[in-house]
Amino acid sequence: MLVRIVRMTFQPEETASFLELFHATKEKIRGFEGCLHLELMQDYNQPNIFVTYSHWTSEERLNAYRHSPLFEEVWKATKAKFADKPIAFSSRKMVEV
Repeated sequence: MLVRIVRMTFQPEETASFLELFHATKEKIRGFEGCLHLELMQDYNQPNIFVTYSHWTSEERLNAYRHSPLFEEVWKATKAKFADKPIAFSSRKMVEV
């Protein structure tokens, strides 16, 4: 299983429109083949910073999503709202307590 974390900093005035976009597309993203889990978190002290946390069956399935028309549509609309470059990384879960 691959865990994908993406930290995004938005222009403060774009926060509400990002949330609308996320809520409009979250079921499609979660329903994409290979996506096992999807969460959206908001920074506790900086309300214009969000993190997506998702689980994928494999890197191949994540890449299939990242090259899909759905991702192109969502990412184009999302990145137009950024105030800073996003930080994204993939990990493998080692221990859960």
